[in-house]
Amino acid sequence: MENANTLLFEKPSFFQRLKGMLGVDFYRLFHTPLFYIFLGIAAVIPALVSMGGGEEGSLYTTAWQIIAAESPLYVIRDMGDYANMNMVFIFGGIMVSIFIGHDYTSGYVKQLFTTHAKKEDYMLSKTLVSAFSMVCMCVTYFLGGTVSGLFSGLSLSVNAGSLICAIFGKMLMSLGWASLYTFINILFRRKFGISIALCFVLGTGIPVIGAAALVGNSAALNIFLYGSSVQACLSSGVLSVLVCLACSCAWAAFYNAFGAFLLYHRDVY
Repeated sequence: MENANTLLFEKPSFFQRLKGMLGVDFYRLFHTPLFYIFLGIAAVIPALVSMGGGEEGSLYTTAWQIIAAESPLYVIRDMGDYANMNMVFIFGGIMVSIFIGHDYTSGYVKQLFTTHAKKEDYMLSKTLVSAFSMVCMCVTYFLGGTVSGLFSGLSLSVNAGSLICAIFGKMLMSLGWASLYTFINILFRRKFGISIALCFVLGTGIPVIGAAALVGNSAALNIFLYGSSVQACLSSGVLSVLVCLACSCAWAAFYNAFGAFLLYHRDVY
């Protein structure tokens, strides 16, 4: 009898708490039309930026440059260097802002933190769900980019291994970007306009591009999310993937820890 009572009042473990919160967040994500709208946007973007078609007047010299740049570029030379799968991180930030912003406008956060005291669970769950949504956007972008490339009339030659590393690297970066966007929306939870604008600006990589304009194409910029993201390119290898993984995980750990700290020490509503 004593063992039964102990089990009855035993506090749920970290994994049990996280599993429950992820279940709720994934349910809300899959029942939110916004998620599917952004998946569609990610699929259409490649077609829009390659509408010129053919080699003359095109932004690209090969069909696969719509997926990733030929080499790591911190300083943008032309739109073709910029218009690739990295754009997913811009629209992903907007989607995350709207998704988390709804938690506060709907009163969900107030109800959640009344019964669920672990703020780090909220941060981690939102980060993982947001990262999943951006990975899905990377997939639809790749599908849309492949179709656009096939109809563009450009060269289809590519190092298959490097292309796979580039795509995988960008998917890994989704974790770091998602943690950044979650943190921003926690920091500016009552100022939705600031959150969405800041997510957009950081997603474009403007601060890193500005720094690169001063210091040049320095590998030191890889410590930043945008800098590491450009490592996922058509000359990528295993080392590039490891750079993306290390940077993404490091920033995810930092932003989740700092975000949970803010939630514990500031008014969460």
